[in-house]
Amino acid sequence: MKRILSTFSAIFFLLACGRPQSNMNIPTKDPGPPSANEQIADFSEGCFWHSEIVFKSLVGVRDAVSGYAGGNDLHPDYEKVETGTTGHAETVQVYYDPSKISFATLVEAFFASVDPTQLNRQGNDIGTQYRSIIFYRNADEKKIIDDEIAKLTAAHKFSGKIVTEVKPFRSFYPAEAYHKDYIKNHPDNPYVQNVCIPEYMEFRKTFKGPFKPNS
Repeated sequence: MKRILSTFSAIFFLLACGRPQSNMNIPTKDPGPPSANEQIADFSEGCFWHSEIVFKSLVGVRDAVSGYAGGNDLHPDYEKVETGTTGHAETVQVYYDPSKISFATLVEAFFASVDPTQLNRQGNDIGTQYRSIIFYRNADEKKIIDDEIAKLTAAHKFSGKIVTEVKPFRSFYPAEAYHKDYIKNHPDNPYVQNVCIPEYMEFRKTFKGPFKPNS
């Protein structure tokens, strides 16, 4: 997501970079062990730095881990995935308590934090590694996804056709350690300041939550 920007765009971001929003609380992993009934969901929606804080901000989500999914390469890493040749997309694996937040709410949060009409990109992040995907683990989850897409389509929520892929979950490969909590650890990064944070704030304005009180 970071290296596909043109030189001009990179310079623009550097010049446009405002003050770090140091008073902003960036959601991180919840302390403590997982719940006894913890479940897992996987979403691809462009840059996984952005996706981490979107899902970590929600009540019932213990953690969201950046990684790669959707392709066939058995040993993906950031360098390979960024070439767009592995079939993988940047993905977050979400660990959540279904007694506090439902899979359906996670799907709603996904569509509130992504442009599902963009094919093989999100904004300036271009390539199949930035395509949007929702993975399902059973027929009930697939129905929830399909029903949400049908509802959004009937309501003309988006100006274009929803092109988000709906795929069965097969495998997830965690990303390199430096991607974990990247926004929290690198608040002055121009991409974080000018893309990730504004996108997250827009999500906070348009989605009803439930949000954690400290996020």
